[in-house]
This record gives sequence, structure tokens and C-alpha cells, in this order.
Amino acid sequence: MANLKDLRNRISSVKSTQKITSAMKMVAAAKLRRAQERVESARPYAEKMQRIISSIADNVTSPEIFPPILMGREKDNTHLIIVASSDRGLCGGFNTNIIKAAKELMNNLENKGKKVKFLCVGKKGKEQITRFYKDKMINVETGFSQAKIDFSEISDFTKKITEMFDKEEFDSCTFIYAKFRSAIQQNIIKQKLIPFTKVDSQEKESVTDKEKEVYDFEPQEGEILPSLIPANITTQIFHGLLENYASEQGARMTAMDSATRNASDMIDDLT
Repeated sequence: MANLKDLRNRISSVKSTQKITSAMKMVAAAKLRRAQERVESARPYAEKMQRIISSIADNVTSPEIFPPILMGREKDNTHLIIVASSDRGLCGGFNTNIIKAAKELMNNLENKGKKVKFLCVGKKGKEQITRFYKDKMINVETGFSQAKIDFSEISDFTKKITEMFDKEEFDSCTFIYAKFRSAIQQNIIKQKLIPFTKVDSQEKESVTDKEKEVYDFEPQEGEILPSLIPANITTQIFHGLLENYASEQGARMTAMDSATRNASDMIDDLT
């Protein structure tokens, strides 16, 4: 009788867990749909901003007008890595993959003799990196939630980053996040934010003739760059965080679907 009672209790426990994972899957699916809409709206704008600044870099007649934040300094000793992760768990290997990419980049940079600093957006990444690399952490209050980020909030965040650059606290910066492909596929992106990296030749070749138009700037490049560069950094971070949040929800939906299926299999085995 005791064994039968234990079996019933176990089945009941698994069924309760199954209800939770099934509910979490549905919630993640609903959040994913909304997140996808925001990503699809932001992605073309972020890509166009990159092309505009690439056009300036390609066509400017006076390179001396370029500020260091665009072209870089003579020295490149300290590298800032901005790591986007999630605030919550139960999303499979999502955070593990991002943190792994951050550690790989750190090792590559340190092997070249560079100093590395981390700035984390998302509690899970911050917890992991602080645990192992506390001395490399920069504690900057983000003041926003990835679930409800606003462009103006990211603009304030960018201002803190550019101020750190102006104070020479770092010389270059890479942004690591997960780009959304599908619910079961997220690509880890390492995007160079500072100094600016031009659109590569392959991407340029894929652009249509209409998009290859020459931009006419008013005021001139030298006057517009000081405001355009921070705006581009803000746009790229905003876009990256939207991609990251959609990727998180896709990973969570997939993980909870797998957990729900596993619970069903376990119930079948127990009955």
C-alpha cells in the first residue's frame, strides 16, 4: 500500500509540474509574439543607421573631423564588453551560451595583452560574471527592464557609456547579445560598438541600387557626427536588447515545451 501511495503522490507531483511548465510555455509564447513585432520594427532602422554612418566614413573628404569614438584612439589597451542576458532563468542554455561567448572574447583579448571590463545587462549574466570576474565588473545602473525598454532609457544608458569613453576608462567596446532567428534558434552576436565598424563589403553588395544612394547631409558631416554617433550606439543597443528579449522568450518557450513533454512521458511510465 505504501508503494502505491508513493506512486500516486509522484504522479500527482509530476502532473502539477506539468501544469506549471505548460502555463509558462503559453506565457512565453504570448510574450514572444509581442517581442517579435518590436524586433521586426527596430531591425531595419538599426541596419539603416549603420549604413548611413558607413556612407559618411566612405565619402568624407576630411578624416580629421572623425572623433575618437568613431575611428578609435591610437591606443587600444582596455576593452569593455557589454553582456546582455536575461533577468529570469528557466530558458534552457540561453544564458550559458551568452556567457560562454563573453568568456571566449575575454580570453582572446587578454591573450593579446588587453585589459577587459564587463558591463552586464540582465541579472543572470551579472550573477555569473560577478562570481568569477568581480574585479572586472563595472557597476552601472541600467534603470530599465528588457521586457519594457524605451528608447529614451537606452539613450541615458548610452550617455553613461560615452562618458566613460571620454574619460578614457576604456578604448573599445563590444556588445554581446542573442539575435532572434526562431523559437529554437538564437545566434550569439558580438557587435563592435566603439570604434565604429563599417558595413562589410558582402553586406554592401547585397544592398539594392536604390539603397546605394549618396546621402546629402545638412549640416555637414563634421557638425552632425557628434550627435549622430551616440544616436547610432543607442539604436544598436536598443535593437540588440529587443533581439535578446525575443530570443529569451523563444528559448523559454522551447525549454518549457520540452519539460511538458518529458512530464507526459514520465506520467505514461508511471501509470
